[in-house]
Amino acid sequence: MEETKQCGPVINAPAPVFTAEAFHNNTTKRVYLSDYKGKWVLVVFYPADFTFVCPTELGDLADKYSEFQQLGAEILSVSTDTVFVHKAWYEASSTIAKIKFPMLADPTGKMCADYGTYITEEGHSLRGTFLIDPDGILRAYEMHDNSIGRSSTELLRKLKAAQFVRENGGHVCPANWEPGNKTLQPSLDEVGKI
Repeated sequence: MEETKQCGPVINAPAPVFTAEAFHNNTTKRVYLSDYKGKWVLVVFYPADFTFVCPTELGDLADKYSEFQQLGAEILSVSTDTVFVHKAWYEASSTIAKIKFPMLADPTGKMCADYGTYITEEGHSLRGTFLIDPDGILRAYEMHDNSIGRSSTELLRKLKAAQFVRENGGHVCPANWEPGNKTLQPSLDEVGKI
């Protein structure tokens, strides 16, 4: 049987490290993944500033940002735009002006390529969301066609599930699990069936 190789990041392995310029709190700064060691990190790739679906997603995340922070998580949004374009969008859009999390700039596409979201022929990113635990390990990710927006409510649910599993070894969260719902504890005979 031929071995299948996964392109891009690998679940339960260290997330690709990065450094990037970011627009944050009306200024620019350099951001490193290592800055967030000890925190959960949600890295949210999107195609471009000044587009149609992107502000709906980023605005939705901005509205729930305090909930993510209360869970010990940071949000980092990423596109191939420069920090100057992020600043212009922030100043031009009341929706984007709500954003309090860092907006990372990846004009070379390196970070997007490292995470497997880069569309070479367009120079933009797919919609990709990556959940990284406090030890820098990738716990979940999803990719979307650029015409399909994400739900911050579902991203919050995934974060809560990942945190529960981390804190309660041996338990797994079934479909649609929410805090307070029953979890599963597979027996050794069932481990291969998870």
